[in-house]
Amino acid sequence: MSEAVLDQRITLSPALQEALHEVGTPAYVYDLAEVRRNARRLRAALPEGSGLYYSLKANPHPELLRELRKAGARPEVCSPGELDATLDAGWPAADALYTGPGKRDADVAAALRSGVREFSVDSPAALDQLDRIAAGLGVKAQCILRINDDRPTPGQRLAMTGVPSQFGADTGWVLDEPARFAGRPNASVVGLHLYMGTNLVATEDLVAQFGHALRTAGRLVAALEAAGAAIKVLDLGGGFGAPFARAGAAVEFDGLRERLEDLFDDGVPGWRAGHPAIVFESGRYLVGTAGTLVTAVLDTKRSHGREIVVLESGINHLGGMSGLRRLPPLVPHLLTVGHASGPADTAEATVVGPLCTPLDTWARSIPLPRLAPGDLLAVPNTGAYGLYASLLAFLGHPAPAEIVIDSDLPGSPVVDASRLHLTRAPVRHGATGKE
Repeated sequence: MSEAVLDQRITLSPALQEALHEVGTPAYVYDLAEVRRNARRLRAALPEGSGLYYSLKANPHPELLRELRKAGARPEVCSPGELDATLDAGWPAADALYTGPGKRDADVAAALRSGVREFSVDSPAALDQLDRIAAGLGVKAQCILRINDDRPTPGQRLAMTGVPSQFGADTGWVLDEPARFAGRPNASVVGLHLYMGTNLVATEDLVAQFGHALRTAGRLVAALEAAGAAIKVLDLGGGFGAPFARAGAAVEFDGLRERLEDLFDDGVPGWRAGHPAIVFESGRYLVGTAGTLVTAVLDTKRSHGREIVVLESGINHLGGMSGLRRLPPLVPHLLTVGHASGPADTAEATVVGPLCTPLDTWARSIPLPRLAPGDLLAVPNTGAYGLYASLLAFLGHPAPAEIVIDSDLPGSPVVDASRLHLTRAPVRHGATGKE
């Protein structure tokens, strides 16, 4: 495992210090000002007139959702809980794109009843399901067909296409049997969903990804329209990268807008007039750099010649999917908050959480100052896939608090402070989720 270097301290505003004193640690701190800056940066990097969805899986905190709604993003959801959060944040259901590789009948029906009309589908069976449920409710839905292309695109951090996958229909399958994918009476296919890569940080990689997507789209549009579909939307996904749990600023995608406009002018001549409409998706870029996890030291000791630092946060609060090897291994930057109580010299340390498993390890052999119980550390850039991608229920520790500030306002005031709670509620025996 590579080393992380403690290279800076972090200073907290008086308002935030007071909030931390009141609600305690650990706490995720989200800054609405950074969310606004990220939204402006991404909009400036994308072609004028293109649409933008926010993927709620990155972070569904209500205050962040309200800020992104005001910034003009539309919600991309993939569960009943995310749809509820969308509606609570003030979006109309008709603005939502409901995605996911498999959907329960009850969830599709509830979404349709709430007013959702746009779905991403991955197979003929998913089209049949949506058509059947929409017909039973007397409504019509629109679909964008998710595509799993024949080969992966360069620069991917996590393969989203070109491999056997639950996501999308293979390009070759659609080309061989376009009539099976051209829509149903109550579930018309109006677009393509071409999400091909994730966490890309180079403009060249993004341009290559979107160019590949457009070439694939050209072949598919011709086949689907010959089979009776009318393609009005190209959802090119996103994959806009951001630092995770490491020091660093939001990525600047220099030249991306101009490169994409040239690409679209060549490959999609009617796009400037909205024929077809082009939309993108983003989660981590919009909120990743807006979050910081503040957590306290619980214990320090030496074991077999190694300094051990035990924190009140572990894989239950940050990086649970890392612990499951579903993301790159987590080796966070740890920034001291204010002044650590020990001497200024540093020592190599192993950093662990409080869980009763040796898997609860954040980092090994990283330089840290001499720490003592009660000292605070902060992990930057944890606004995306932090709390909401962690093993929160494992071993029953309380969830971190979530504190929302706005550094665009004098004194960076606290806008909201809250905490998630897991509760047990009775369910009706024999419920199947079938519609």
